Amino acid sequence: MKYKKINIKTGFVLCALCFVFSAQSQELETLIEEALANNPEIQKFELQYKRASEKVNEVNTIPNTEFGVGYFVSEPETRTGAQRFKVSAKQMLPWFGTITSRENYIGSLADAKYEDIVIAKRKLMASVSQSYYNLYANKAKQKVLAQNIELLKTYETLALTSVEVGKASAVDVLRLQMRQNEMQQLKDVLSQQFLAQQTNLNNLLNRENDVALTVVDRLMMPSEDFEIKTESLALHPELLKYDKLYQSIAQSELLNQKESSPMIGFGLDYINVDERPNMNFSDNGKDIVMPMVSVSIPIFNKKHKSVTKQNKLQQQEINYQKQERLNALKTLLDKAINERISSRISYSTQSKNLKQAKDAESILIKSYETGTIDFNDVLDIQELQLKFQINQIESVKTYYVQTTIINYLTQQ
Repeated sequence: MKYKKINIKTGFVLCALCFVFSAQSQELETLIEEALANNPEIQKFELQYKRASEKVNEVNTIPNTEFGVGYFVSEPETRTGAQRFKVSAKQMLPWFGTITSRENYIGSLADAKYEDIVIAKRKLMASVSQSYYNLYANKAKQKVLAQNIELLKTYETLALTSVEVGKASAVDVLRLQMRQNEMQQLKDVLSQQFLAQQTNLNNLLNRENDVALTVVDRLMMPSEDFEIKTESLALHPELLKYDKLYQSIAQSELLNQKESSPMIGFGLDYINVDERPNMNFSDNGKDIVMPMVSVSIPIFNKKHKSVTKQNKLQQQEINYQKQERLNALKTLLDKAINERISSRISYSTQSKNLKQAKDAESILIKSYETGTIDFNDVLDIQELQLKFQINQIESVKTYYVQTTIINYLTQQ
């Protein structure tokens, strides 16, 4: 059986990143290529498939040839002389088509094992993509926090100026500084979480944990969603594996029927005969050669009837397992579609809120120019603005993560 090459990576990546800039797509695609080439789980499944395929050669054999040698301790006398020793050879042959049935059965098991490679590669691509988007969201949040810290420093400068002219108190300055400290703490925590997520992605790529990873600076919310072919779910490799397992049971039953047939044996016996002394006749000392044919008939074949019943029950079990998994995949797909829609709604709402927060910020700045500013309002607006920015980043990340799940389920 020839090893089949899997070419689902390109379509998966292009579909997953069809809304991202080409340079950004290339970055993630490079990571996925490295993961597919180096991931030990993929290599494990590939070796299992090759080993299962090699078993075809193992079953393409006939029973061992039997050889026997016997020596007559008490030599029996015959008319032509005394028998000295006996040599025999025997070969049993399975019924016609049995070996082919074995090969077909083992080949069907290898085909089912092949689907494990496809499933593992799809899951790995989804895991790499999701980890990448988590890194993006973490980095984007750190960037937003850094911007807000700088914004608070600007407000701190305004507060210090206001304190000098008696229009603000030192408490306002301290509150602004405490808020900066809180945001710096959040940024530092995110930095540590980034390292943990980076380790996770490096492990998926099977390389050192501390290898630095770079992610895109910005992901845009797509203007529209790509078409989802829900009918492709029926061709998902997790379901195709059940089909191939079902076929392997059918091949197992064909083999069972063949093995319940008789076996034919061919053999040859050779007996060495000594010449009779002091006698002269034509067959004196003539050796004996005896060809033989034998048949092995499974008269008590309760075993094969039991195997037939087990195969039927196992096929029914596989059908139920497939239906159960199909229902689970349908639920997962529907959930991913709905969450992606929700993320778009959330992104739109956060964009509106963020614009209004910036308008409020502009009003505060103008108030300072007229000589009045309420730094409590400054902190409130800044906190709202940060909340909207973080939620917006989460919405984008959720959109791409759910898109990755949809691709895993529907990409052919």
